[in-house]
Amino acid sequence: MPARQLPSRPGAATPRRGLNNSPLAIVLSPACVLLIAAALLAYALRWRASGWGALVWLACFVAMFAIRTPHSIRNRANVIVGARKGLDERLLLSGMFITMMVLPLLQLATGAFGFADYRLPSWATWTGALLQLPCLWLFWRSHADLGRNWSPGLEVRQEHQLITAGVYRRIRHPMYAAIWIAALTQPLLIHNWIAGALVIPAFAAMWLIRVPSEEAMMRAEFGSAYDDYCLRAGRLLPR
Repeated sequence: MPARQLPSRPGAATPRRGLNNSPLAIVLSPACVLLIAAALLAYALRWRASGWGALVWLACFVAMFAIRTPHSIRNRANVIVGARKGLDERLLLSGMFITMMVLPLLQLATGAFGFADYRLPSWATWTGALLQLPCLWLFWRSHADLGRNWSPGLEVRQEHQLITAGVYRRIRHPMYAAIWIAALTQPLLIHNWIAGALVIPAFAAMWLIRVPSEEAMMRAEFGSAYDDYCLRAGRLLPR
């Protein structure tokens, strides 16, 4: 039997523009497309130096970008009634943007961090490559199940729903699970301490700092319904 989707309680918060529709997001969208295109071209010229694992990473990065972009565009119309946008949130998002996008693409395009390269056995690269399959599936499915309720920031929209069906039926944070897989496998595909490995502490910080705040927002919005949901679904692993 499918789980329920619960409407949020009406509140008196003043509607505001969401993070998807902020000036920074509007500027970054075309900038990201150009950065990806430049990295693809540069990688084609120096693919032997980067290795095939880096090509797998690049293909999966493009796939994740393609999965997320339509939701980002559509959800710009959301009316936001509650948000947490402190300095810590900006620093966490900036850290992920730099370590999961800028540094790897810069390394693939220019080899700027070649001094920090390391070697791994082929089985490690193959492991990282195969794990992209559950990563991409979770990333796609969680966006599809959240629909209009997804936002890149800590935000509650007007008529927000608590999604407990689909992949969310047994896992509370499947999107974070997908990003954990992506972060842990990045150094298996990009063999570089700067471009590959730095994403792990960056995402660990986001997980430890941001997720408790996110769950507190959900608990404040949905009350006992969210507490009941937490008893049924694991935070990161299925229950």
